[in-house]
Amino acid sequence: MDFSHILNSKKITLSVVLSIFSLLFTYKAFAVQEQKTQEVAVESKETEKFDPSATILEHIGDSHYYHVGGHIAFPLPVILYTNKGLEIFSSEQFEEGEKVYQGKYYKYALIKDKIKAVTGEDRTIDETAGLVDFSITKNVASMWLSVLLLFIIFFSIAAAYKKRVGKAPKGLQSLLEPVILFIRDEVALPNIGYKYQRFMPLLLTVFFFILINNLIGMVPFFPGGSNVTGNIAVTFVLAVIALIVVNVNGNKYYWKHIFAPDVPFWLYPIMWVVELAGIISKPFALMVRLFANIMAGHVIVIALISLIFIFQTLGIAPVSVAFTLFIDVLELLVAFLQAFIFTMLMALFIGSAVEEHHH
Repeated sequence: MDFSHILNSKKITLSVVLSIFSLLFTYKAFAVQEQKTQEVAVESKETEKFDPSATILEHIGDSHYYHVGGHIAFPLPVILYTNKGLEIFSSEQFEEGEKVYQGKYYKYALIKDKIKAVTGEDRTIDETAGLVDFSITKNVASMWLSVLLLFIIFFSIAAAYKKRVGKAPKGLQSLLEPVILFIRDEVALPNIGYKYQRFMPLLLTVFFFILINNLIGMVPFFPGGSNVTGNIAVTFVLAVIALIVVNVNGNKYYWKHIFAPDVPFWLYPIMWVVELAGIISKPFALMVRLFANIMAGHVIVIALISLIFIFQTLGIAPVSVAFTLFIDVLELLVAFLQAFIFTMLMALFIGSAVEEHHH
């Protein structure tokens, strides 16, 4: 059956709902922040100037607190390893970074959302502690949320296929089946060839992992949501996975093309440098493309809303809200597009590594 019209209608509805939901939550968050600023100004009889850069950096950055909405946040576990041993405690001990916590081995402070070992109340950083931070941060919690959603979605779809053998798909199965078939027929099969089935689980996992995190990150202050795919550390890990998969599965023709290309032998040293640079540059392009596009979308949306508070007038609000809504709808397209591009290029790189030699 052709489910394209159902999928398209649901995508349009999802686009409108997510865009309006994101806009309302963003505006509400800024309103709460502005109200707090005004209260402080009344108490101190001074007017504080709104700082959009601090708000933007706070949103796109990681944190040791699980932000739910507005000023509501829950502390997350802190796991530190020093040259004296392991320490585990709650980030609540820092009181949003204003307090020095006396641990078992060292004193610790939260400085610019980074945990540092300090030597005293003046928070002088102790470089001799050999501190390694394994804490559960907001980005980690958000990734766990996306992984949980992946498990729920795909286990339910797998159960539906087993239960409804030979029957038409229904519910969530009917919504996602066209997407799964699209990844198989338009991404994996054309780029990898007859060996595509071996890599389908990886391609589907990467596609839906990126897509879910992109969609969650579109709604500011979504419970557990954060700028995961706009964090270069996350895209770096995805790129390393692509690098390992491509080169581990490379056949003899792939490595022969790198180390013994069909050129005069005196050109081999130059070709080795070029080919090895190509091996690194391919996953590097994947990493930067996903990181830059997602982070830029977050920055633009918050910057447009910030115009209301920068000009301190509601006259700019209709223009700011209209452009924000437009960018938010565009970002919904980017969320799907970047997941597709990353998956397609990974399939293309895998296909070039496993392709058989043709005369």
